[in-house]
Amino acid sequence: MIRFPAILRLCLLPVLAGISSTGLAQDTPPAGVPAVATEKPAPYDARLLRLSEIIGSVHYLRMLCKDENADSWRQSMRELLDKEAGSEAQRRARMTAAFNRGYRAFASVYTACTPPAVIAEQRYRAEGATLASEIVARFGN
Repeated sequence: MIRFPAILRLCLLPVLAGISSTGLAQDTPPAGVPAVATEKPAPYDARLLRLSEIIGSVHYLRMLCKDENADSWRQSMRELLDKEAGSEAQRRARMTAAFNRGYRAFASVYTACTPPAVIAEQRYRAEGATLASEIVARFGN
């Protein structure tokens, strides 16, 4: 059995980034209001989004199969969001959307814990472990 480190097990917080319509129309902030830093994508963002999607898929399948540790994946996703997205609303929203996409993809296919669902969960965990290892090996501190 392949295990992710705690940070890579996932879970999701529905995080919504609110932007006012007046804020979108302004090119520069009003006087006295600090400028918001432009978010720069990390070189591993595409891999991180795929990992978020995998975590969403595994979370759904673990919940479906009544795994007693299924909620730890949700908590791990929260931690991943906090560490990787921090206060970057757009990045957080992209990661959240990827998680939800993975969750919904399997929710539309599997409605019961079947042997194919168990196999899919195992394969996705293996892919996620490989992806996490690659991210750390290539981009880690």
